[in-house]
Amino acid sequence: MDVSSKTSNDISFDDFKEQIISDYEIAFLSRTCSLLGRKEVLTGKAKFGIFGDGKELPQLAMARSFKNGDFRSGYYRDQTFMMALGLLKPKDFFHALYATTDIEKEPMSAGRQMGGHFLTHSLNTDGSWKDLTKQKNSSADISCTAGQMPRLLGLAQASKVYRNLKGLDGAKFSVNGDEIAWGTIGNASTSEGMFFETINAAGVLQVPMVISIWDDEYGISVPAKYHTTKEDISKVLSGFQRTESEKGYEIFKVNGWDYTALMHAYENAADIARQEHVPVMIHVKELTQPQGHSTSGSHERYKDNKRLEWERDFDCNKRFKEWILESGIANNEELEAIEKRIKRTVREAKKQAWEEYLQGLLAAKKTLVALIEQASGKSPNKNFLNKLKNDLIATEEPIKKDLAISARKALRFLLGESSAEKAALIDWTSKFLQEAQDIYSNNLYSENENKATNINAVAPIFKDDSEQVDGRVILRDNFDKLFEKYPNTLIFGEDTGAIGDVNQGLEGMQEKYGAIRVADTGIRETTIIGQGIGMALRGLRPIAEIQYLDYIFYAMTTLTDDLASLLYRTAGKQKAPLIIRTRGHRLEGIWHSGSQMGGLIHLLRGMYILAPRNMTQAAGFYNTLLKSDEPALVIESLNGYRLKERKPNNLGEFCTPIGKVETIKKGSDITLVSYGSTLRIVEKAAKELLEVGIDAEIIDAQTLLPFDIDKDVVESIKKTNRLLVIDEDVPGGCSAYLLNEIIEKQGAFKYLDSAPQTLSAKAHRPAYGTDGDYFSKPNREDIFEKVYAIMHESSPNDFPKLR
Repeated sequence: MDVSSKTSNDISFDDFKEQIISDYEIAFLSRTCSLLGRKEVLTGKAKFGIFGDGKELPQLAMARSFKNGDFRSGYYRDQTFMMALGLLKPKDFFHALYATTDIEKEPMSAGRQMGGHFLTHSLNTDGSWKDLTKQKNSSADISCTAGQMPRLLGLAQASKVYRNLKGLDGAKFSVNGDEIAWGTIGNASTSEGMFFETINAAGVLQVPMVISIWDDEYGISVPAKYHTTKEDISKVLSGFQRTESEKGYEIFKVNGWDYTALMHAYENAADIARQEHVPVMIHVKELTQPQGHSTSGSHERYKDNKRLEWERDFDCNKRFKEWILESGIANNEELEAIEKRIKRTVREAKKQAWEEYLQGLLAAKKTLVALIEQASGKSPNKNFLNKLKNDLIATEEPIKKDLAISARKALRFLLGESSAEKAALIDWTSKFLQEAQDIYSNNLYSENENKATNINAVAPIFKDDSEQVDGRVILRDNFDKLFEKYPNTLIFGEDTGAIGDVNQGLEGMQEKYGAIRVADTGIRETTIIGQGIGMALRGLRPIAEIQYLDYIFYAMTTLTDDLASLLYRTAGKQKAPLIIRTRGHRLEGIWHSGSQMGGLIHLLRGMYILAPRNMTQAAGFYNTLLKSDEPALVIESLNGYRLKERKPNNLGEFCTPIGKVETIKKGSDITLVSYGSTLRIVEKAAKELLEVGIDAEIIDAQTLLPFDIDKDVVESIKKTNRLLVIDEDVPGGCSAYLLNEIIEKQGAFKYLDSAPQTLSAKAHRPAYGTDGDYFSKPNREDIFEKVYAIMHESSPNDFPKLR
């Protein structure tokens, strides 16, 4: 529906004057920060600037309807909204521009993200949850256009779960599911598939979500006619409008410069979403972008004079001021006094932020200058050291890089010398580099006591008469125990619910635990992951199922940009302990035998990647992960569900350790490292190798991220002096990663008598059929012959050439 503006008579002067003046102050404050922020980039103090100018009024309206417990999932234009809620102060704004690495001064990311990327702190210092119902919440932004949309779905769905799932303790996370998830996106980014997938999924799920589309008719330099059919996204999406007989969206359209219409639109949207638990879309049109897209370019290059003149006339702050004056709420002198005061406030905040940013660096510079001077006293390279020192002195506003370069170069000029002064410089340099590196590299994984790698192994317990069952039965019965033990655990995916997943590892679970906890979804991998991220951000323990590993790439952007980087980019202030369950390896056909582990390993640093060889091991991983609070990907062996395994007696309790390898078979001649389905083939090949006198030791990598934190593989190589890594990824994929871990990180090269080797699949995807599998991936004969060739090279008389 269109929202028309109201006249000044519809607003009580006494009731609203204070609010309106306060809103004007915030709008002007935000705009002043944007203008001065751009100047800081152009002077070189900041590297990049992307600001919220032109979007101030709708963000004020959104802030007015935003309640404690609500969550925002937005993008880098929402600074006015954050300021209106008191979550972003001018000094914070400038510290973000300067990339200050102190989380107290730069609370959005401790300098890890560009300015304009916002979040609130969900965690206490020990990693435990704060009470999110008593604060206003923002999930951590990412730069990728529309990347905020999938998680928005999950944030909204969490309210649905908390309202409808009985017996769930949501004390810190929800009050009867009354919370709204508020999304924001630029009009150009609505062209992205993530946007359309999320919009459709939210309409199906009917979740309390309000999505605001900031429409300034451009995406950087590209006008709307190249982005959107009919140049109007709400017109395109009008078929989603709900009716009396059909569920869907409530859709509002409102001009971004119309203060009273915006207030009415957001109040109505909030009431509908909060009370009725349905999604609402607000298309905010006729917005401007006074400084262009960012500091990397000027919009005068691509907007004609007519458009620029229109933007000046319809600037929302200008229109707001005119409306205040016309309504008699304040006169020009009062507003000018406010503007002068705010300009002074912002200038002072900028000055203080810069001084605070430099404070520690100047102190470190002073110390380093003194150390170089002392070390140069008796050095034959005194002249070179003095030049280095003087160059450093001349650097009036040093950054960490300047100090690191100067210290490291100074040590080059002291090569071969020995003195207490040199030792002091070495100590300072080492400490400085270590502390600086930690500032930029910590919190990739949890650093708390309950991190997954700290969960002790608990072995499966078997009775003498333990029955042999299909592997899928062990998974099913273990999930049953977990759903009983952890009421906040839920699982969802394609074919997950009614039929109990395609391999029936969840058989009967929906009937027992209900369609909220064991749910089917549409075919939409990106938003399946988004559901999981959003719900995990709100205290639930979701397990998102991707039907086959091959299809995970539909969701890879969300996994790598959002989930895997979350703990890191928030400097440990937000977590989303999502478990992704999938299956892959060793079936038949290009898209049903996925083994693309190398790509996953390199793109998903920040998550655990687990590749169990059987379903008992997989069940143990789920048990371990639910004792911790970190994200992980568990890849079950696709051809293992019908293989027989002994059923443990302690389902739901035994824990497969993360970061540990397992020695499957002892041997003395060569160490074979593999994982997943391939390991069974390695075991069969090892039996045949024994027939020709080769005794192989077999090690199951089991967890790929992290790999072998106790360095057990190198201990094996000390005994066997030979290494072959075998997997079904492409050449140079996971096997190369494992080789790097073993040879370089563990230092195994010192103990090798033969060159370490890998045996992988072919470079192409596996062909269909049994023969396609045989000639595409390592088979038993390949493994036998590869090991035999290594032994032949070492001892040709004992192992004559095979062929």
